[in-house]
Amino acid sequence: MIANYPPMGWNSWDCYGAAVNEAQVRQNAEYMAKHLKDFGWEYVVVDIQWYNPTSSSHEYEPFAEECMDEYGRFLPAENRFPSATGGAGFKPLADYIHSLGLKFGVHIMRGLPRMAAHRRLPIEGSAYTCADVANPNSVCAWNPDMYGVRQDHPGARDYYDSIFRLYAQWGVDYVKCDDIAREYPHCQREIELISAACRGCGRDIVLSLSPGPAPLEQAEHLKQYANLWRITDDFWDEWPLLKGMFERAEKWCVHAGPGHWPDADMLPVGALRQCYDSHPRGEWTNFTEAEQRTMLTLWCMLRSPLIVGAELTKNDDFTLALLTNRDVLAIERESWCAHPLVTTADECAWIAPRRDGTGCYVAAFNLSDRTRRVQVDEGCLEGAPARATELWTGRRSEASPLGQARRSLIARLAPHDAAVWRVDF
Repeated sequence: MIANYPPMGWNSWDCYGAAVNEAQVRQNAEYMAKHLKDFGWEYVVVDIQWYNPTSSSHEYEPFAEECMDEYGRFLPAENRFPSATGGAGFKPLADYIHSLGLKFGVHIMRGLPRMAAHRRLPIEGSAYTCADVANPNSVCAWNPDMYGVRQDHPGARDYYDSIFRLYAQWGVDYVKCDDIAREYPHCQREIELISAACRGCGRDIVLSLSPGPAPLEQAEHLKQYANLWRITDDFWDEWPLLKGMFERAEKWCVHAGPGHWPDADMLPVGALRQCYDSHPRGEWTNFTEAEQRTMLTLWCMLRSPLIVGAELTKNDDFTLALLTNRDVLAIERESWCAHPLVTTADECAWIAPRRDGTGCYVAAFNLSDRTRRVQVDEGCLEGAPARATELWTGRRSEASPLGQARRSLIARLAPHDAAVWRVDF
């Protein structure tokens, strides 16, 4: 099965926007292979406008002269990705990332390049042209690179088949398709076409749909046609966005399962915004260490994909330790049917039974702006605990950890902090 567990990896957007180049991708891949691969991190994803030779910042450059082949399929800009010279595409870069024991991914926009439609380029393997298939009335509101496709035109499937054949030849393992997850109902058929092309290309490719929020009422359709889909718009290092994720996670948690994962978006930890001239939050994440623990704990309990947005080579000791806490990361693989036990304005608690039936994970969150004692009582758990280990501190209580009269898990948490226990029955 594709994406039997939530994918874990790195994406270039949070640190390089539309401007990432090959050297930056390689240095992050090399860091991942050396420091993170053994903990489950494996995908290296090049985000938007890799086909634009003049991209130099986080901003999209509208109506640029984009690089594409004779069939209207984008190619990497050779000045930014030198190994793509001579029409090699992303294959040399993908081969290098594979040689590190990692997997390679790319970002795409739904539809086809408007420049390909205007030039009436043929579709590879089809009797139709890009102009025949393009729908000029379907344009992304925030990036004008593409026209949507005429979804009932037979050439629409031909075009998507052609680009996924190319990605399979390059060795792509992950495709993030943008401007689509929240575009129901008018993009529903297009999601089906993209999914069919992805599944029919002859290579196992994870299909991710962005941006969110995807509509909850379309959960079953999303689960059928995608491996992950965004449940939020772009997520950044702001506490109100993180606090708001608890409500989204509660609604979507029942839909997480092998092959289909609600995606809470990238983890804005470490060194971000590398291509910004200036930013009020600066380069380093605005999240406190407590907020980063809360974020990773919630993502793991939800079993969201874990995609880091940082320039990994600038990780400090805290960021590296955060991303290599093997016991916390194990929640993604060992748990199932996670759900909140209680949520108030000031605190939240979640439980996630372990698949092997030997215990559960319990997380407690302080959502308030002051230090708070958070308690989870025995009656909320699904068995008689014998011991519990708090996974961020490693503190273990033997025999009766929920101990004494009340038999409770108790944590004194700083503002916006979290605790998470592995409870053994």
